[in-house]
Amino acid sequence: MTDRKTEIAANLAKVEERIAAACAAAGRKREEVTLIVVTKTYPASDVRILSGLGVRQVAENRDQDAAPKAAECVDLPLSWHFVGQLQTNKVRSVVGYADLVQSVDRSRLVEALSREAVRAGREVGCLLQVALDAGASERGERGGVAPGGIEELGDLVAGSPGLRLDGLMTVAPLTGEYAGRQRAAFDRLMDLSTDLRRAHPAANMVSAGMSADLEEAVAAGATHVRVGTAVLGVRPRLG
Repeated sequence: MTDRKTEIAANLAKVEERIAAACAAAGRKREEVTLIVVTKTYPASDVRILSGLGVRQVAENRDQDAAPKAAECVDLPLSWHFVGQLQTNKVRSVVGYADLVQSVDRSRLVEALSREAVRAGREVGCLLQVALDAGASERGERGGVAPGGIEELGDLVAGSPGLRLDGLMTVAPLTGEYAGRQRAAFDRLMDLSTDLRRAHPAANMVSAGMSADLEEAVAAGATHVRVGTAVLGVRPRLG
């Protein structure tokens, strides 16, 4: 355990240095960017180490892994983000532990989240996942709403009991006009965030950037970066 804590602490320090350097290069304050550590495929023991090192935001993308891990770490001062594609039959479980769902991309999911949040007596934050590889009205390869659908979906979230519209999220696309152009993709997301905030000023969270491209996301103006591998190491293969 001591070796693992040393390893994670060293990795975390390197990521912190990268974020600080990216903020300095962009003329931003370090506190403008929040690190979310993606703990998917890693054990609850790693989450405990992260908490002990001061991490307060963690993310998961599979409910079957996240639910028992969150339950095991319920005593820790953590905010849990759900970042994976979310099926409606998993919503009740996810609402039980997730403080924020970053992958809201369709009206049926909004309705299910609202219903379960009200039932549980919770307020759940929502980010609209934007698919920059989608056509005018299609969904993206890895989920997400097309840019043209943001306004309608944002209004739906904002008007739904138990839900709070917090902003936008994207994953740099592998196909389409933004493939291999992370900075351009993140700049586009910031423009879409500006548009959203005209109607919903409090929806100012922009989640973008991962281990390989967090610098581009910070340069574009992201408020949150989601980093897994750079902090916890190369993930074991999932069977």
